[in-house]
Amino acid sequence: MLQHRALPTRLEGMVGLGRPRLVELARMRGPLLQVALDFTDAADALRTLAAVKHSLGEEVFVAEAGTPLVKAAGVGVARLLSAVAAPSPVLVDMKTADTGGLEARMAAEAGADATTVLGLSPDETIESAASEARRQGIALVADLLGVKDPVKRAEELAALGVDIVEVHVGIDAQRALGMTAAELRGLVRRVAEVFPGPVSVAGGLNARTAPAMVEAGASIVVVGGAITRSPDPGAAAKAILEAIRGKS
Repeated sequence: MLQHRALPTRLEGMVGLGRPRLVELARMRGPLLQVALDFTDAADALRTLAAVKHSLGEEVFVAEAGTPLVKAAGVGVARLLSAVAAPSPVLVDMKTADTGGLEARMAAEAGADATTVLGLSPDETIESAASEARRQGIALVADLLGVKDPVKRAEELAALGVDIVEVHVGIDAQRALGMTAAELRGLVRRVAEVFPGPVSVAGGLNARTAPAMVEAGASIVVVGGAITRSPDPGAAAKAILEAIRGKS
């Protein structure tokens, strides 16, 4: 794992003192597998999550209520996921772009351990979300999807109080830009060098490509389709977890 630089002033005093659970897990028990449940039917999400939970047994992972699931079923779906995933944490991928404090509070009240804000949102929105997340004791993750200069923005997000940044290059963008897994790994490395907290990474990852992201400095690996579209989601999740833990 890469060494991070000193924490920005606004984060000093927070480390080791009431840090959100997901941050602690990423630091102490990482790398973590985050399973993105990008369904539109809660029943489908719960069935897949149950299969993953059964296969992983006592292993801690992150159950993500994907944005489509949140929009279709409501943020309250976090409670349903938590009932299956516990004691593993639940993240709701709100991709907040405005009303940061309100949506962070909604996520917390729904029982989520973490929520997301778009990294390209106004600073005021991110500060509001970070402040409310801190009050609620949940982690705030900033998704760098669409950010033109992810490395510079990661530095700014640290100063705004964000707990975790997610390097996220969508499949469409990867294809349009001709971006390879190696180039995504390079971006993860550069972000991890400047951001003091855990770094997560998403973007069409699987058991073959995910380990390189951990080597580059990612503490959380987000996987969706390689698990949820597999004929055996539990086995797929286990294979990916073993791969990022260096057991395969």
